[in-house]
Amino acid sequence: MRLRRAAVPAVVAAGVALLLGGCMKDAICGSDDYPVLQIDGSGRQCVPKGQEPPAGFTRFPEGQVPKHVDDEWDVYWRSHTVDKSGKTISA
Repeated sequence: MRLRRAAVPAVVAAGVALLLGGCMKDAICGSDDYPVLQIDGSGRQCVPKGQEPPAGFTRFPEGQVPKHVDDEWDVYWRSHTVDKSGKTISA
């Protein structure tokens, strides 16, 4: 009986961890970075906050920044990019 009582909290904790782990989404970048998009290409990078994008890359248009893998904007930007003038085009 004592063993059963000790096992119950462990089983409950494992179940909660599995449930919470399944709900978490993978972030596009770490908390100290932001994503940038390759100009005229489909490449992406994460850049430290406070730094400008490297040559050949630009920030995503405001309101269209992917936050998590497979979110609306992550899926959209897989088939789109921006040209040198900042216009959105098909990739």
